[in-house]
Parts: sequence; structure tokens; C-alpha cells
Amino acid sequence: MEFEIRKVRTVAQGRRQLVREREEYFRLMDQGLSSLEACRRVGINIRTGKRWRNGRNPSGRHKAAPPVKAVAPSPGPSRYLREADRIHIADRLREKATVRTIAAELGRSPSTISREICRNRHPGNGQYRPFAAQARADSRRPRPKTGKIGQNPQLRDFIQNHLDIRWSPEQICQALRAQFPRRPEMHVVHETVYQALYVQGRGELRRELAKALRSGRTRRKPRRQAQQRQPRFSTPMVMISERPAEAEDRAVPGHWEGDLIIGKDGASAIGTLVERATRYVMLLHLPDGRTAEHVRDALVETAQTLPAHLVRSLTWDQGSEMAAHASFTLATDIPVYFCDPASPWQRGSNENTNGLLRQYFPKGTDLAVHTRERLDAVAAELNGRPRKTLDWETPAERLHKLLAA
Repeated sequence: MEFEIRKVRTVAQGRRQLVREREEYFRLMDQGLSSLEACRRVGINIRTGKRWRNGRNPSGRHKAAPPVKAVAPSPGPSRYLREADRIHIADRLREKATVRTIAAELGRSPSTISREICRNRHPGNGQYRPFAAQARADSRRPRPKTGKIGQNPQLRDFIQNHLDIRWSPEQICQALRAQFPRRPEMHVVHETVYQALYVQGRGELRRELAKALRSGRTRRKPRRQAQQRQPRFSTPMVMISERPAEAEDRAVPGHWEGDLIIGKDGASAIGTLVERATRYVMLLHLPDGRTAEHVRDALVETAQTLPAHLVRSLTWDQGSEMAAHASFTLATDIPVYFCDPASPWQRGSNENTNGLLRQYFPKGTDLAVHTRERLDAVAAELNGRPRKTLDWETPAERLHKLLAA
């Protein structure tokens, strides 16, 4: 069927933009018609179609003219490429400009330009046509979209059946790749499965299947990135990156790692201190609670029982019990260094010791019932164990040598 819009135009309308003709032209091009045939059906000159498809093409007397720069969009910088940006990309590609050059001219990352060309070029001949690229980008933008799992009943049933037998999403995704190696429509990553379970409104997987996950959660637990976290204490923390190098290589004794082990319902706690060079353990008695003031007083009392050359620094995590770290440093002249968020390996000796202490103080028990004498007995037993990392000496023997020296 021929396109009749041109017949209703009059001479008085002059050079008004052919909006409807251009939309019909690109619709025909997307259907696979050649540019010549699309121009014939719409009723436009083939040069007009070429200009719509490729942008301005310097030729003839304009051949030596400098390349046209993209006009900055009036509202300001945009997260997405705009039509003017795509016209500029098409013009510069025809002039054999590199991707990095185009990216610099548009103020974009080279990867942004590279992805734009790969995603929106013509699927047949590979040419980049700016208006067709804009139409493809616009068609992908509307939300919400049906996810990959919701579009494929076979994929959905496979995932649901394996969640029923308590497979993890990652195990399911690996099984999909093994059983359907040549069917990419059956391949998903485990994050896709989690989103199908947790994201409201998708409906791709039965919500009750979330209970089959090992975490037992029916909704996701939000977590902030480390750089987005608010400062934990009013007094600025000194981070572990500023700790002396002698503490890192364990060459000099006197650098301690500390933490709390928590009792039933978080109502009780025991403080733990481990010396990095000797693995010597000391336990803090906290019968009245684990507030910042209680922990500070217990640390001050313990530090005063040791020689000054064996208490050079203290490393702790960012728990609220260390909110009074500044007053502890003021009272003992011992600097406190804080680990990065969610980085327990930065206090490896202390984490290992806490695991050993759970043999004596199991999780889910009331730790307030243990006396000072009981804590000293447990610490003495741990300090009397030979350690492979100490060439089978005990922490007590190593510390005794240091005290004698």
C-alpha cells in the first residue's frame, strides 16, 4: 500500500519538517525494505532518506569543510545519548574518526560510544544510522519490562523445580549451562533468579519459593556500600591503613587486636584481646553490660597491667562499643585503629581466637554468668596451647621471653 501523506501537502507549507513521512520511512526500514524502496513508498527523494538515515554527509563543495560538532542539548548534560549525539557519531564514523576521538568530542566514555555503535547499528549491513539508532534506543527504554525468566516458560519451570528441591540459584544457573549449552535463551546468572524472587511486581517465580533459599529470607537485606556509610563516631576514626608497618608484619610485639563475643539476645558480652606477634589472649570482664563506657573502662584496666612496650596499638572493628575510643587513647596513650567495614580478615588473629573461645562460651548462652576467675582460667588454657605459627611454642612462653628481654 502506497503512503499518501505527500499528496495532502501544499506549496504554501514550504519546507516544514516531514515528521510523519520520516516516521513511516524508518518503520519501513525496520521491516527490512531497502532505502530506495522506502523512499518510493513514502514519496520522498532518495537524498532525503539518505540524510535522515546517515546524518549530514560532507561531499562536493562541502567536502573540505570541518566536521560538524554536536550541539550541546539545551537542558544540560544527560545520562543518555540524544539524537544530536547520534547524528554526530554517524557523521564522524563516515569521516573515519576513532571511537576515542568521538567520545572526547561528546564528553563521553569510549565504552559508551562503543556500546552505542554495537547495539544500535543496522543488524544486516552493520551501518550506524542515527535516527534508526534513536528509534531502537527509545523502544528499549519503556519500563517495566518482562524479565527473561517470565518470557520463557521452560526456563521458569526448570528454576522453580530446582528451587523446590533446595538448589541454590548459582547451582541452578550452572546446571542450565550444562544441560542447554547451545541455547543462550536458557542461560541466566544467579542475580536474575534472585531478582525474580525478591523484586516486587515481577511475578516470574512464586514468592513462596524464597523460603527455599538457605538464608530463609523472604526479602532482601539492604546493604550500603562502604563509601556511602555515615561516620560511625563523633570523634574521627583513624583507619587501619594508617597503622604502623611494624604492626602489619608482626615483627614488633605490642600491637593488639580486639573484639567482643556476644551472648544470648545480645544482652551480654566478653571482650577479647589478642597480641599479634605472640597470639597471647586476654579477656575483658563485662558483667554490667557492653556500652562504650563499660568497654573503655575494661580496656583501661587491662592495659595498665602490661608494660608500656607491650601495648603499642589497638585495632578494632567499627562496633558501637568503641564510641569512647578517644577517651581511651587519652587515658592510656594507646592509639586505636579501625578496620574497614565488613573486613574481618584485617583482624585475622582475633577472629581465629574468637572461634576457639566459642568452645568455652557457646553461642546463645548468657555470658554474664562467667566470673573474672573463669575468664582468667580460659585465657590461661588458650595461652598454654602450643601453636604451629609459633614453631610449637605457646603464647605464654613467647610473652615470657619478651618480658625477660
